[in-house]
Amino acid sequence: MNVAMEQITEGKKEQIRDMFNRIARHYDFLNHFLSLGIDKIWRRQAIDMLKREKPATILDVATGTADLAIEALRLAPEKIIGVDISEEMLILGQQKIRNLNAEQVIELRKGDSELLPFEDATFDAVTVAFGVRNFEDLDQGLREMLRVLKSNGTIVTLEFSQPKGFPFTQLFHFYFHNLLPLIGRLFSKDRRAYAYLPQSVQAFPSGEEFMKKLEDTGFSSIRCIPLTFGVCALYVGKKNPSGQIPDM
Repeated sequence: MNVAMEQITEGKKEQIRDMFNRIARHYDFLNHFLSLGIDKIWRRQAIDMLKREKPATILDVATGTADLAIEALRLAPEKIIGVDISEEMLILGQQKIRNLNAEQVIELRKGDSELLPFEDATFDAVTVAFGVRNFEDLDQGLREMLRVLKSNGTIVTLEFSQPKGFPFTQLFHFYFHNLLPLIGRLFSKDRRAYAYLPQSVQAFPSGEEFMKKLEDTGFSSIRCIPLTFGVCALYVGKKNPSGQIPDM
């Protein structure tokens, strides 16, 4: 295993929090710049997955600067709560929400994705964009999202994946492992943060493997929708109507 990856894995939760606190001021700009603005389209597509359900209550896990929570305003829900462990990211997200006069609908809280501070069966939908690969314990994070979902509630997960086939695989690896860390380092002055991104994507169990994890957790009707030649993927699932969480 790469030494840098070993370091980020050791005490991962605290190191992820500190890393995002350090890069918070540059996070939105670099997200849009490095993806050529496509990340905005991906978030829109993620929220579109919930149009039919018309959820009244939405939990946005690993909300960061609240981009996905803000996008979810299009669904006209009664309440959106965003949770993240990075204080600096939440401060920036709160500023955006204030500028939109959306404070009555969107509430941001500091919280642990693997120990969510909510009662069972609280939300109609749970969303997470580019956050699950940062969980210290992925299985526990998925169990928590299942727990706080209402019966027949929907989970929508947006995450990077690795495209297959020539030339997209080669272009993806060159960009992620060479250009992206260089550009990120120039703007954020944080070499480690943008070296971590390609490492975390490579280590994440994407595609069929992640769908199996969702199924083992207790989700059903799981779909994986590749986006932009497989650079990103949408995972959509439902909480079984029985509401039963499998014994571990």
